[in-house]
Amino acid sequence: MSWMKGDLLSKTRRLVGGLATREPVWLKAMEASPPPVFPRSNGNLKKIVLPEDPYVRRFARKHPEAKLVDPNKVSAFIPDPARVYGCRVLELTKNGISEDDAMSVANMEYLAERKEKKKAYKRLKELAVLQDKAPPPKPYLSTKKEMQTQEKKPPTDPPSVRRLVNQLKQQKDVLLQDKPGGSANQDHWIDE
Repeated sequence: MSWMKGDLLSKTRRLVGGLATREPVWLKAMEASPPPVFPRSNGNLKKIVLPEDPYVRRFARKHPEAKLVDPNKVSAFIPDPARVYGCRVLELTKNGISEDDAMSVANMEYLAERKEKKKAYKRLKELAVLQDKAPPPKPYLSTKKEMQTQEKKPPTDPPSVRRLVNQLKQQKDVLLQDKPGGSANQDHWIDE
């Protein structure tokens, strides 16, 4: 449908010119200052590639458990471990260290940091037990637990809602019985 091509201004001009509709009040103002036209791509979009991307992919293959837990935190200020690993390898290679050595150093740093976080969590858990408080959430969930938290069951009706529905049904039954000259079958109540 060629008549659908174009922006709002050109479509409206065609409709008004073809006497399909009356001229809107805003058309003259929009013709005086038309909206900006942004360039469109021909489908030849270049893939954005960062210099640390090959190292990030290698890290993700080596440590699949280090993927982002919360997809909402993608734009957070704290980068994910794979990106930190890739940047660290790049930094070390720029300083003259070979790529294999830089990758092993960055890997050792990641594992040491992970170990420190686990120790800190263990200490926090001990402190929570001593203070009779609930332990903090684990910093590193297992992949199975992670999937289980993502696949939460849909919420069921709380008992208070069921109670209300039962009360409404009882009130409906009472109204039907109190009505003179009619039975429940003759009324137009919709049973749910």
